[in-house]
Amino acid sequence: MFRRKLQALDYHNPAGFNCKDETEFRNFVVWLEDQKIRHYKIEDRGNLRNIHSSEWPNQYEKYLKDVSCPFKSQERQEGIDWLLGLAVRLEYGDNAAKYQNAKPLTTEATKSVEPLINLDVNNPDFKAGVMALANLLQIQRHDDYLVMLKAIRILVQERLSPEAIAKSNSSKEGLPVALDKHTLGFDTGDAVLNDAARILRLLHVEELRELQTKINEAIVAVQAIIADPKTDHRLGKVGR
Repeated sequence: MFRRKLQALDYHNPAGFNCKDETEFRNFVVWLEDQKIRHYKIEDRGNLRNIHSSEWPNQYEKYLKDVSCPFKSQERQEGIDWLLGLAVRLEYGDNAAKYQNAKPLTTEATKSVEPLINLDVNNPDFKAGVMALANLLQIQRHDDYLVMLKAIRILVQERLSPEAIAKSNSSKEGLPVALDKHTLGFDTGDAVLNDAARILRLLHVEELRELQTKINEAIVAVQAIIADPKTDHRLGKVGR
């Protein structure tokens, strides 16, 4: 499932790499750090290189944190995919001129207007990529990877688009409020305390409105993912 990235990094056995083999996996991590990522200084790589040590799993967990990987050591496939992506980015940065001068591919697949038209949903690389995005965006996992992909698309459109970010960063200008026109419902016997209570009530109402808006957005997002009814007008029913 990592073959293409391994090939891009000139790994010696991209087709036969087995991440479930503990020794091969540990050697791979050492190779990736020594040859591609190079996050540690050479003299600081000793613990990671000691693949036969009982402390190696703890050292690998520390390494993931040091390179800011969002995955834990238990999430092996996701962590490997993330590390490979980091290595590819660093490899491009070291050889930017080489890749900038490369000629684009002209195969029929690259001429497709729709990039997802030939998408293989059963491809392990696709599944690993969707899972990595879902974990990064803290989206609930689902058995259907297309459903997860739709959820990711909705989140990106609603929360991470330039328009959404600009809207969230825009400051809200408040409107003047006449406190004496709002009924408090009780009397503390102190005019200042009465005004303070009115302000607290108005703030509470505003928070409730924001909460209701978020609830409505969540409902719409969920419906967009799971609700796709097909209507049979002849039967007067809605359903699959």
